[in-house]
Amino acid sequence: MLTDPVFYALAVPAVALMGLAKGGFSGVGAVAMPLLALAISPVQAAAILLPILIVQDVVGVWAFRRTWDRGILTLMVPSAAVGIFLGYLMAAQVSATAVLATLGAISIAFAAHRLWIARGGRVQAPSNAPRWVGAILGALSGFTSQIAHAGQPPFQMWVLPKQLEPAVFVGTNAIYFAAINWLKVPAYAALGQFTRQNLTTAAVLIPVAIASTFAGVWLVRRVRAERFYVIIYGLMMLVGVQLLWEAWRA
Repeated sequence: MLTDPVFYALAVPAVALMGLAKGGFSGVGAVAMPLLALAISPVQAAAILLPILIVQDVVGVWAFRRTWDRGILTLMVPSAAVGIFLGYLMAAQVSATAVLATLGAISIAFAAHRLWIARGGRVQAPSNAPRWVGAILGALSGFTSQIAHAGQPPFQMWVLPKQLEPAVFVGTNAIYFAAINWLKVPAYAALGQFTRQNLTTAAVLIPVAIASTFAGVWLVRRVRAERFYVIIYGLMMLVGVQLLWEAWRA
């Protein structure tokens, strides 16, 4: 188990934000990876977070197991698997500095995308776009999920124009990310990241994730999400800039 107090000073709020995302503050959990990457390598950070995400997915899949869109999942899950494989090749073949720079760029792009949406903007595929567009977005979602657990934007670009019923959208989202999180397991195993140290560290953080998930359900009904989101995504952009700076100095 990791014992560095600096790591836990970053990990506890990072995992708490991930739990809040599962509880209703969609998207804020993406800051978890870049925060942890300030203390440990991005690949190790992603490996620690993956078991936590899988545990959280169980709740979402069970709650919405009867409301999901088969067509979206049969298109996007296989294409996401391709993106996951490409992300694995990148993490396995390139330097840690390159992975750090990629994570920083993804963090800035993700935060900018979410702030654009918060201001009323939309970046999405047309509702009548051909299926190959969905396959490309699925591969991109898998790639960014493998590198930084940040597969939401490409997924939303394809799914939001479908104007699904809310329960169907949430169920499709829950099952999709549960599936690709399991698809990432062999990649992280091949990278040798499921070590005793990483798994015990994840186990220590799981109670924080579960508690914060319930807190998210409670808070989402009582807190004005707009201001909260702006603060979190602003923080994410700053962290992304810091990661790019560290990659440039390395």
